[in-house]
Amino acid sequence: MPGMALGSAEAQRLRNIAILRRVHDRIDREYATPLNLETLARDANLSVGHLCREFRRVYGEAPYSYLMTRRIERAMTLLRRGDLSVTEVCFTVGFSSLGTFSTRFSELVGVSPSLYRRDHSQAAVGIPPCLAKQVTKPVKNREARPR
Repeated sequence: MPGMALGSAEAQRLRNIAILRRVHDRIDREYATPLNLETLARDANLSVGHLCREFRRVYGEAPYSYLMTRRIERAMTLLRRGDLSVTEVCFTVGFSSLGTFSTRFSELVGVSPSLYRRDHSQAAVGIPPCLAKQVTKPVKNREARPR
């Protein structure tokens, strides 16, 4: 019966991946809402530790890091657009503190939100939307180009 155990293990692995995909999709959809790891884990019927380990294994980063990246990507888009203040962008993308937003933005992008808004308002002009996301994607500060 070893084949059955392998089939059962494979079925469980696929169920886990499906659960993680739902968490991933939820973060993509609800990034601007007050999401936290406890809520994500509880709604997926997983412990916080298991969710974090498995999410990192499957997607290469922790769920909280992924959430912050989504929020900062959206903030970058809104800041480039230029019709909202930094404070308005902060709250629009789901942060509840301007200080936390500015710190995370600077860590991921390498410059403050206000400096980014001033210097990158035209960053994606003329670039097709399918490529603009790659060009303007935030990176971890240690990967950011020196300015």
